[in-house]
Amino acid sequence: MFFLFLQQVPGKRCSVAVVSCRHFSLDQAASLVPIDHRCPIVDGAEQPNTDDISLSRRRTPPIAISFCSEPMRRHWSHLVSMVLAAALLLWAKTAEAAPYSTSLHAHHHHHNQFESRRRCQEITIPMCKSIGYNMTQMPNQFNHQTQEDAGMEVHQFWPLVEINCSPDLRFFLCSMYTPICIPDYPKPLPACRSVCERARAGCAPLMRQYGFDWPPNLDCDRLPVFGQPDQLCMDANQTERVGGSTIRPTSSSRRPPIGGDLSDAGRGSHRGCVCQCRAPFVSLAGNDPSLNRASVGNVSQCTYPCRGLFMSSENHHFVTFWIGLWAVLCFLSTVVTVITFLIDMSRFYYPERPIIFLSFCYLMVSTGYLIRLIVGHDAVACDGNAIRTTSGDGSAAVCTIVFLLTYFFSMASSVWWVVLALTWFLAAGLKWSNEAISGYSPYFHMFAWALPSIKTVAILALSAVDGDPISGICSVGNTDVTTLRWFVLGPLFAYLVLGVFFLLAGFVSLVRIHHIVKQQQGVGKIEKLEKLMVRIGIFSVLYTIPATILIGCYFYEQHYRLIWEMTITCHGSDCGFAALTTISNGVHVAKPEFSIAVLKYFMCLVVGITSGIWIWSPKTVDSWRRFCYRLCLWSRSSDDQLIMGTTRGGKPLYVPAETIIIKSHTDVSNGAAAGGGGGVGANSGGGGYGRHYPVNHL
Repeated sequence: MFFLFLQQVPGKRCSVAVVSCRHFSLDQAASLVPIDHRCPIVDGAEQPNTDDISLSRRRTPPIAISFCSEPMRRHWSHLVSMVLAAALLLWAKTAEAAPYSTSLHAHHHHHNQFESRRRCQEITIPMCKSIGYNMTQMPNQFNHQTQEDAGMEVHQFWPLVEINCSPDLRFFLCSMYTPICIPDYPKPLPACRSVCERARAGCAPLMRQYGFDWPPNLDCDRLPVFGQPDQLCMDANQTERVGGSTIRPTSSSRRPPIGGDLSDAGRGSHRGCVCQCRAPFVSLAGNDPSLNRASVGNVSQCTYPCRGLFMSSENHHFVTFWIGLWAVLCFLSTVVTVITFLIDMSRFYYPERPIIFLSFCYLMVSTGYLIRLIVGHDAVACDGNAIRTTSGDGSAAVCTIVFLLTYFFSMASSVWWVVLALTWFLAAGLKWSNEAISGYSPYFHMFAWALPSIKTVAILALSAVDGDPISGICSVGNTDVTTLRWFVLGPLFAYLVLGVFFLLAGFVSLVRIHHIVKQQQGVGKIEKLEKLMVRIGIFSVLYTIPATILIGCYFYEQHYRLIWEMTITCHGSDCGFAALTTISNGVHVAKPEFSIAVLKYFMCLVVGITSGIWIWSPKTVDSWRRFCYRLCLWSRSSDDQLIMGTTRGGKPLYVPAETIIIKSHTDVSNGAAAGGGGGVGANSGGGGYGRHYPVNHL
């Protein structure tokens, strides 16, 4: 909208034509700007100065034209001034619009470039759905690369959200862990400081009752204040709240027991309980996203030291000796069992054959421990001065090998225990024959090797392999309680329960058969059955007791590990550890029982030693004797002699290699009737005592 004003200059016959442009796009109008005009005098007369054209612009520029005219009463001058003013106005607006259109084109080009780089994704974290927006972008400010990583951390605050200690807590947490993603807005859009302060005011007192303060990574001072011109922020819609009450803790609130879920209240520190990564734990610095997984005592980017945790150097030396002793004994026992099976495979049918595969698994487990003893603690389980927490790089090849030998085959041995109990149940309870059970052996092998393989691949894919700061081997769950529960404790418990079920069912069937045979055929016919029952009972006890104790050790470890860690990372009078700790230099310290740690490693290997009981019989001695005779046969082949049997004294009997005398039944009878002895000779005498055959014709 344009306005043209003409005004006369006081004291002079000058008029000023002022053109004003009113711009309403921003709902603001431009005011008229005073014009500095002059009426110069030429030859005693006031002449118009056509060069004196002044343009003054504020937000929307007014354009003013000053000129002088002699005859003020001439109306045509007004028309001329209007035409000139309109022409100049159109020229000015055209010149002003040109750079604006160019900048707009550049803005759209930059926006398209940003759009190609920005990738918004729908929020999948359950707690952060339906919070007012549904799109987010990763990584977030805490360096979480995926929503799964962010969800695992933000859901630690779920108990506070559930009790509704503050109606702003859920929105605030989600704005931090799943920041809003707007394709047309390239800058971050955090929550306003007032949102954080309201959430902190409602929940911080409740957290203090449990020994925790507001987490430092959620500091409200880092957030922008509402109304800042250079930073936008989000606030919840106050009009949409319906009776959101805030639960305040009372003085009667009690701190939860130390064995409870301390991590549910959040991370951070209290004025009387400060948590941070302290020695002997090792702090991890850097922006690597994988470092977020390393957490000790609710302190992120903190990990275990290579050694020296919870025990002295003397105890470490004893653990090394202890593991080496039982690893060697387990290796020798299982080697003998496996070789006994190989030299006389016809002795071992189902249902006894799974014991051989179980022994083979413990042979591999003991080999993994022996590799650790040979290579050393640091080379296997350590990454500098910290414990190894991943096996993804090439330097962790030894760690990965030890993990495969110890974890995969220990899980496979547990599955073979279930197969052994199942085959005993099929033979004793369902009266299956050996041939019928052997027909299902491919399925037994598939079941026994596939389950551990799936778990092993999953652990490697998750990079969950970590070193043990006590034993120096690489396994899973040494620094992460969650992986310990899912990949070690849970499977071992399930395998033990399933195996004991089949074992008891089969043993009950054997007892029932024992009573039936005893009543029908007498005592003399059940000796073999009683021996089988005794062997099954002994082996079952020798497996179930170590397996049960091992599960108990793992359960004890996963239950108290957080307490052991937090007594080091958290110091203060309000931490609440005094009930289960001892005082050391004025600090409450909780340590694992050294005897339980030693017992755990013993139970990991003792089953391999006791599995050899099944082959402890005279038949095993005969099998080894025949095996040794065969070895001697090949060793004496240079003397052209062959072993044909043994004398009554048990010594081997040799014959020349050129011929072997094979006696028929009639030859033996004739020889015996004639009073001939021996039975072996280079030549036969008197009635054809024997027939001579070249060796190459046999």
